[in-house]
Amino acid sequence: MPKIQGSAAILLAALLWSSGGLFIKWIPLPALAVAGGRAAVTSVFYLLVLRPKLRQARLSTALAYACMIMTFVAANKATTAASAVLLQYTGTAWVLMAGYRFFGERVTKIDVVAVVGCLGGMALCLLDDAVGITWQGNALAAISGVFFAMAVILMRRDAQVGSDSAQASITVGNFIGAAVGLSLGGADLVHGLGWQPVAGLLWLGLLQMGASYLLFLRGLRTVTASTASLLSLLEPAVSPMWVWLGTGERPGVATLAGGALMLGSLAARALLQR
Repeated sequence: MPKIQGSAAILLAALLWSSGGLFIKWIPLPALAVAGGRAAVTSVFYLLVLRPKLRQARLSTALAYACMIMTFVAANKATTAASAVLLQYTGTAWVLMAGYRFFGERVTKIDVVAVVGCLGGMALCLLDDAVGITWQGNALAAISGVFFAMAVILMRRDAQVGSDSAQASITVGNFIGAAVGLSLGGADLVHGLGWQPVAGLLWLGLLQMGASYLLFLRGLRTVTASTASLLSLLEPAVSPMWVWLGTGERPGVATLAGGALMLGSLAARALLQR
């Protein structure tokens, strides 16, 4: 029963994450205003619920996290939600390759196949010429994947030295994201305030980023890392569907093919590792 409950918690977290693309596009505000507003709401949520010890935060981890959330929002505004979330998931490949270099972790044949599959899928997504897609948006999404990998690697580094600073670093990362986003896009946020932006930012900050993190941590208490990574693939698989149902946006054929290659490679790796 605990394992079932843990799996359900991770699946619910992935579903909440998957709503990000839809709500980012639904809010009629520029990327910086959305990123800053969401980070501000999430910061308050973490301070009230998690109550992290901010002195334990690592600036490098916080900066990587802030860059990740900022570039992801910008990518969602500039390209399709499918391209944005799939290209960010290429960060998994960078983590696998960096594990050997920085932590001496053994790289298996399964890892190599997964990396090749992710990079091949990324190439297909970047080459997609669907209407409305720009190379700038795809480039931002790929860069977001690099920052995602950096954040994961730095949090793993913090854990290895016995520092329980992940929550503090993520909270500070949201502070940074809010400061940058609101300083550059605050005027747009103020002028565009209405029920739709407020509702969207509250959903993104409280549920899509806030509650999902707590659910994921709860699930990890009883579920292995490989199982968690497999269940988390629900996010990139479902996210484009929400955007399609909500806005009618359809990813290109190359993006769908690239996504299938990436998700298949990561799912096969997670299953074989078990």
